[in-house]
Amino acid sequence: MFLTVEIPDRIARRLRLDADQAGRRALEMFALAGYRAGELSRGLVSEMLDMEFNETEQFLHDHGAFLDIRL
Repeated sequence: MFLTVEIPDRIARRLRLDADQAGRRALEMFALAGYRAGELSRGLVSEMLDMEFNETEQFLHDHGAFLDIRL
């Protein structure tokens, strides 16, 4: 799916979405938000970002994305 969104320039700069890798950064932001909200599993984040298991684990860890798992 392709999605186009228009963001004011000053906000795009603040979110670092004005660089060469803006599309990738936006995709990572969507993946992190979905994971933190419990809407995406770790596996879906891997698929979305085209990462292997260990890469995804590191990505989530680097961004402080931990699920609240209670027994």
